[in-house]
This record gives sequence, structure tokens and C-alpha cells, in this order.
Amino acid sequence: MLEPIRHILQRQRVVLASSSERRKQILSGIGIEFEAISSNFAENLPKESFSHPIEYVKENAKQKAIDVWKQLANNDHKADLVIGSDTVVTLDDHIFEKPKDKDDAIHMLSRLSANKHTVYTGVALVTHSTQTGGGSGSTLTPSQPSTSGDANDDNEDNENYVVTTFHESTDVFMTEMSDQMIKLYVNSGEPMDKAGAYGIQGIGATLVESIRGDYFNVVGLPLHRLCKELYYMYIE
Repeated sequence: MLEPIRHILQRQRVVLASSSERRKQILSGIGIEFEAISSNFAENLPKESFSHPIEYVKENAKQKAIDVWKQLANNDHKADLVIGSDTVVTLDDHIFEKPKDKDDAIHMLSRLSANKHTVYTGVALVTHSTQTGGGSGSTLTPSQPSTSGDANDDNEDNENYVVTTFHESTDVFMTEMSDQMIKLYVNSGEPMDKAGAYGIQGIGATLVESIRGDYFNVVGLPLHRLCKELYYMYIE
């Protein structure tokens, strides 16, 4: 999926708006040369103002990506593509993000035990306004109103940009966990920096019976969908 556009990406400054080691590993694994720059976006959007977790993760991803784009707007070597991403675990449309403490992690895992939950990842791609795309994601220019919040103001140097957003979902089926099993897993420390209080790429994989959908989406970046959107953006 990526090979027809690899030569294009190699000539561009690609930036991942994230400090997540997991997302960096996913991109590195497919040979994309990129920089990782953390967003300063506070990620404090009120969840209740969104009609569905999908809209919430897309807006978070968009805000992260735009923030990094603006950080580099006056740089002599501006970004050509900024990738923002946000992942949440949901059960009955209730959003589980990273646990606040061990008790919160235990509570989350107790809720997920023996249940099917859904992982949503929103992705935002910010490019120059001259870049056109024909993907299935939704595209906004700075002149268009944001669906939640004023996220599409002009950059400081008045250079317009285009934001393309999309999402992916994966169903995860968790095993039934005893209280002891949950406490021991939480004491391992792995759950504390992960949405839903588990890591499918680590010890948490032993708690997952099966998944339906993209594995990389659960890790934090839907790889196939990302490459598909980039292909449409640069080729079609």
C-alpha cells in the first residue's frame, strides 16, 4: 500500500505529533523516515460534549496535529505532513483513557473482564493547502468551522493548511480475570500509561482472548488505514 508513494514521503518532512514509543515503533517498522514532536495540546476536551467516542478521538488527534504544525509554522524547514493520533478504550460508549492510579486501573480492568470492548483511534493528517486528497476521511481547511472547537485558525505566518481526519475501530474480547489476576497485573506497572489499563503488545496480551479488526489500532495507530489514506492523498 505504501510502496507507490514511498519516494514522495522520502522527500518530505514527516512529523509524528506524539511522544508515544508504541506509535514511533509502528511507523519505524514500515520504514517511514519521520520526526517525533510532542504536542502541547492539553487533551482536556469535555467528553460529554461529543455525540460519540469517535468524534472525541478525532478531535483530540486533530488538535494535537495542528498544535505541532503551528509549532513548526515559522521554522525554516516547515513540516509537509503532521500525523496526530488519539486512542481510547470504550465499553458501552463509556470512555476509558489512561488510569489515574492503581485503583483506577483495577476498576477499569474489572469492568473489561469477560466483556467485549471497542478500541477507537482517531487520526489527523495536516498538510499544506495545495495538497489534495481523495481518501475516505473528512477534510477541513482553515476557513471551515470545526465540529467541536475552533481548531482550524490560520497559522501565524498565514499559511493555510488542510486537516484530514479518520478513525478506526477494533473489538477486543477479554478473558475473565480474577481479582488476584488484576491486582498482580496492575502491580507489574504496565497498565499505568495505557488507555483501558492494558497493553496488548505486552503482558496484557495474555488477557486478550481475541480481537476483531486491526491489531495496530489497539496499539495506537491503525497502520493499514493510515497508509491507505496517505496513498489516496498523494496518488489520487
